[in-house]
Amino acid sequence: MLTPLLLIPLLGAIAIALYPKPQTSKAIATVASLASLGWAVYLLGQIDLNRSGIQFSEFHPWVEPLGLNYSLGVDGLSLPLLVLNSLLTVVALYTNRPNLNRPRLHNSLILLINAGIAGALMSQNLLLFIIFYELELIPFYLLIAIWGGEKRGYASTKFLLYTAVSGLLVIFSFLGIAFTSKTFSFEFSQLQLQAFSGLDLTTQLLLLTPLLIGFAIKTPLVPLHTWMPDTYVEASPSTAILLGGIFAKLGTYGLLRFGLQLFPVAWQAVAPGLAVIGTVSAIYGAMNAIAQRDIKRMVAYSSIGHMGYILVAAAAGTELSILGAIGLMVAHGLILALLFYLVGIVEQTTGTRDLDILNGLMNPIRGLPLTSALLILAGMASAGIPGLVGFAAEFIVFQGSFATFPIPTLLCIISSGLTAVYFVILINRTCFGKLDNSRAYYARVTVKEQWPALVLVAIVLFLGIQPNWLLRWMEPTSTTIVAQLHYPKTSQVGQFDAYNPALLKGIDNLPFVKEVMRHIPF
Repeated sequence: MLTPLLLIPLLGAIAIALYPKPQTSKAIATVASLASLGWAVYLLGQIDLNRSGIQFSEFHPWVEPLGLNYSLGVDGLSLPLLVLNSLLTVVALYTNRPNLNRPRLHNSLILLINAGIAGALMSQNLLLFIIFYELELIPFYLLIAIWGGEKRGYASTKFLLYTAVSGLLVIFSFLGIAFTSKTFSFEFSQLQLQAFSGLDLTTQLLLLTPLLIGFAIKTPLVPLHTWMPDTYVEASPSTAILLGGIFAKLGTYGLLRFGLQLFPVAWQAVAPGLAVIGTVSAIYGAMNAIAQRDIKRMVAYSSIGHMGYILVAAAAGTELSILGAIGLMVAHGLILALLFYLVGIVEQTTGTRDLDILNGLMNPIRGLPLTSALLILAGMASAGIPGLVGFAAEFIVFQGSFATFPIPTLLCIISSGLTAVYFVILINRTCFGKLDNSRAYYARVTVKEQWPALVLVAIVLFLGIQPNWLLRWMEPTSTTIVAQLHYPKTSQVGQFDAYNPALLKGIDNLPFVKEVMRHIPF
């Protein structure tokens, strides 16, 4: 049931390559992306919410001597991101300008990115994950280098170098995990069963550290973030939507899937440090966003701050914080895609992204009233205003993280307040004020051009009013992830007693035991 999420975009890319008429490439790509989105939503409706493990599993031996198998599966962590990936692919394809240069290549690359990200999210074999994890780098590089801004050569090269280093670090860690496992396996399910036995804490930390650095580059987190502002700014709107909306989520997904689940003991050892890094990222991103005059760069720096919230929540390791972290990954992807789409419309219509030049776009006669109204709502969602999906996710993150890391959580809440500051600056200078009569002769933006933004706004509003429709898919998985942090009791350093997950799950349901376990350091 999962293979179609790979085959549909790949077949779409092949069809575009074989069919010579450039004007039909967008139609083919849109049909393929809509089919992929429909299948992802169908899987979302078929998943068993009473099960917390991997579902819809597919397994076929591939290169057995190397331990490489075609092993797929999804759960409440990966499936919502798969739906987000397909949705943003549709939005990115619609964002393309009618006069786009080399449309066949452009649309084929977007479909390849969709397949690569979907494969990484579904992979249950570590080598297979690496293949898909690296697959989308070249398409993104080409999208930035060919259709990017004035400094596209510098930005695309910087992006490729940083993300290539990320992949090398992750490969190094995965090879170390396989060599230290009892069976030399790259299967995630087998490695997860061995997570509580055999390795001392020092070895776990040596294996976990390159994994953390590799995924921190991808996310990105301070101080490994420097590729991101240049890349997001120079990328075209459609590429920026995919970069910020879903590509960066592979970093946070990797931290939760492989960092936390394979190294629960070492994760708790480094959790305070991760909380500090997350807090620094949150404050750094907010402060830099306030200082920007380019609205696209401002949105890019805001992304760093929200990734910091997710890291603090993952480090806290409570049921609410992990649930909030997964929810915020999806919420942030929706909001950031909406912001980049609207910024793209503003730039295309006015010819600038400079806050010192833009003003009065809310003018109902000569401005961009609908775009401005949607931009205001998107800014409110990013700032965590109640009733929008950003508030629901951030509230759960802060509530779940406070008990474990009160000071970092309070600092993140302050950073969330700073988010409101820079979006008020953006909205006040862009949407309000008096139009410049010498410049204010903008082409009318039709509702047809705005429909992807309207769809994203509708989703942001609906999930903000009904957050359970977002979180219900994730709750069983987040509960299981947190339970892994509390399974083992050490009998000696690096050695763990046998455990019974079913028995512990029953014990953990007792309120008294829950309260006691919360105060026991592991």
